[in-house]
Amino acid sequence: MTTTISVINQKGGVGKTTTVINLAASLSIMGQTNLVIDLDPQGNATTGFGKNNNDEDKNIYNLLIKKISLGQAIQKTNIQNLDIIGSHVNLSGLEVETANDSKRAFVLKEILSSESGLLKKYDNIFIDCPPSLSLLTIMSLVASDELLVPLQTEFFALEGITQLVKTIDRIKENLNPTLSIRGILLTMFDKRNKLSSEVDREARNFFKDKVYKTVIQRNVRLSEAPSHGLPCVIYDKSCVGSKSYFRLAEEFKNKIDSAA
Repeated sequence: MTTTISVINQKGGVGKTTTVINLAASLSIMGQTNLVIDLDPQGNATTGFGKNNNDEDKNIYNLLIKKISLGQAIQKTNIQNLDIIGSHVNLSGLEVETANDSKRAFVLKEILSSESGLLKKYDNIFIDCPPSLSLLTIMSLVASDELLVPLQTEFFALEGITQLVKTIDRIKENLNPTLSIRGILLTMFDKRNKLSSEVDREARNFFKDKVYKTVIQRNVRLSEAPSHGLPCVIYDKSCVGSKSYFRLAEEFKNKIDSAA
């Protein structure tokens, strides 16, 4: 059964897109089938897979305005078992363009639901959300079954996630009652920094087993890989960052298997 997962944090620079790219790639290498939807106008997930985020035809914007079908929007990547619907800069204007549409929050959900037969071949659909609580993020939350929240192990991180949890509760109350947090991933962990350990401890005290055992350490290779149009788990599979994402993929998969 296909699971749709929004990877979300309203704060930028927390490793959200890095997580989408490398978790999806790791799971694909392990044999699961995955679709990534790049819902961020910046298009970093798209370029991170070596795709053009200025493609005038095959992109999520044209899908949302119903200029193309879901099948036309999906592109193959160079990784077996992994497809993508790329972003486009026009996404940034969608909120204004749809201002008079009272049902605009449900557009993505309706598209995915109407094409469920096409999507059933995927184990997971990962949606890379923009770093804000905008219309695009709300559309993603409405369309998703679960959430994965990257949490930077730095100052103010827990304060920000408290606001996000309140937003999630409002979405559940009004738009998507079955939405749940699949897991919280601690990112940019620096074992030399006492603060990282403090945030780790506080997050686990507050969110309990929702926090993944795997933590993603700061790693130069994770930053380098997107410039080569590759996930880090392919660019340098032996580096610390790649090993962490492979461990996360195992944990992620095991959680899904145990819940099934």
